[in-house]
Parts: sequence; C-alpha cells; structure tokens
Amino acid sequence: MSITNGNRKVIAAWIAAFRPRTLFLAAGAVILGSGLALHVDKFDLTTALLTLSTALLLQLLANLANDLGDYLKGTDQTGGRVGPTRSVQSGIILPHQMKKGIGITILITVMSGLVLLLRLYRTMGWMVLVLFLALGLLSLLAALFYTLGSKPYGYRGWGDFFAFLFFGPIAVLGTYYLQTQMVDFRSIFPSMGMGLLSTMIMNVNNMRDIENDALSGKYTIAVRMGLANAKKYHAVMMFVMYACFLIYSFLYASTPLYRFAYIVVYVLQFVILTQIVKKEGKNLDPYLRKTALSAFLIGVVFSICINV
Repeated sequence: MSITNGNRKVIAAWIAAFRPRTLFLAAGAVILGSGLALHVDKFDLTTALLTLSTALLLQLLANLANDLGDYLKGTDQTGGRVGPTRSVQSGIILPHQMKKGIGITILITVMSGLVLLLRLYRTMGWMVLVLFLALGLLSLLAALFYTLGSKPYGYRGWGDFFAFLFFGPIAVLGTYYLQTQMVDFRSIFPSMGMGLLSTMIMNVNNMRDIENDALSGKYTIAVRMGLANAKKYHAVMMFVMYACFLIYSFLYASTPLYRFAYIVVYVLQFVILTQIVKKEGKNLDPYLRKTALSAFLIGVVFSICINV
C-alpha cells in the first residue's frame, strides 16, 4: 500500500510533535545515573533499559502536551513565534487528535513505569515502591501541566526549576537508586550538573522565544530577566555545571588523569556559549539541539571516564 502525500504530512507532523532532538536530555540523564551505578559495581542492564524507556516516554509526553498547551493558550498563534511550526498550530494534527495521542502516550508510559517498579518491588520494599509511584505521578503531572491546564507552571516562570529537578536529581538519582538500592552523597553533584544542563536547554528555548512569550503572557525566567541577563544566567549555570562534575572526579575518580577526558565536552559547551551571546530570536534555534546534544555527550563521556 502506497503512502499518500497527505499521510506523509501527518506522519511528519507527529514526528515533529515528538521533537526527537529533545530526547538527548532524557537519555543523557539515565545514562549518567547508570554510569554512577556502574562506578559502585551495581549496574543492571535490564533496569537501565526500562528506566530509559520510561524517561523517553515522559519526554515525549511533555513534548506533545507542550504542543497542545501552547496552541490552546494562543502562544503559537500570535504570529511572532520564531521556532519551528508546531504540529497543532499547522492544522495537520487537530486538537482532539493530539489529546488522543497524549492519552495513548500516558497509558504506554504508565505501563513502562509499572513494569520497571514491579520488577524491583521485592528488593525495594513497599515504602520505597510507594515513593517511586508518587514520583512517577509527579513526573506525569509535570510533563502535562507545563503548558496545559488553567494555571500552567511554564507560564509563571517555574519551567527552569522543574526542568532542573526532574531531569537532574530525580532522573539521575532515581536511576542510580533503582540499580544500587541506595542514595549517597557521591551521586548528588553529577545529578545537579545534569539538572543545570536541562535548565540551560530550557533557557536557550526561552531566549529564542522571548519576544513572543512576553506578548502571549508566558513569563519565563528569560522574559522576566530580559535577554542580556538571561545570557549571563546561562553562563553562570554552565560554569557551576562544570564544577559539579569536576567535584565528583576529584573526590572519587581523580586517577589516572585520563578520567578527566570528558572535559573535551566542556570545550563544546563553551563554544556554544560564545555563539549564544551573539545571537537572538530564530538564530538561537540551532543551539537548542546543540545544547541538548552536549547534555547527552556529558552523560555518556563522563560515565565512560569514571569507569575506565
């Protein structure tokens, strides 16, 4: 059966709504947590894969909800948006179709998370199981209500905080705990580093859309600070993020020196920063993908370095 041009457009619109380039961050957080688990000889491949599946599904859910939420709030309809055209905004996917897509994604995400937790509940105990069920529910709600609902937190300037929390400490420490059955001081700093990277990705997105967000009443941190200060905020986060990973290395993996080879990713991030400070509007869009890719790379390369 041949695929018509109309069907191709629908498929392309759904792929665009999934925003594949954002998946680097979710993957990087799980890889980082798994790398930390490997460093204490507690790595479990099956648990890592199930955690990765759940994290990626949560990111997909957040992307679909964001597509619909910004459309319903009118943010995509001001004519001033400079990012890629959203799928509901384009008219190819209708709001009720996106709602069905969100519902299906919720169902698959819940199933993935339950399979993960039920596999481990005998070793975790009921209290920890309930805690992770609560964290899973909070993660679902955070994915949905960034832009959906009557009082979306993304419109009130809380997006940066929740990006830090859910893609940093919760994602990394959660992955680490599910494999090691423990939380310790050593895993805190890398989790904060990944959280800062996630906030940097959010900040690039918000700097790109700063004028349209202000026009549509979406008061992100970038809107509240202004573009110049948002760039300084970005630089501060980057250097603090550097320190978070280096602290772990100096305390727990300082020798041999090649364990610091992940610093090469710092060079990439610094180059990105030097370009961001010169750009605004749609010219910032390529750096959203590059910053997300750098988060994935630091998760992978740091995990390799501390374990060789």
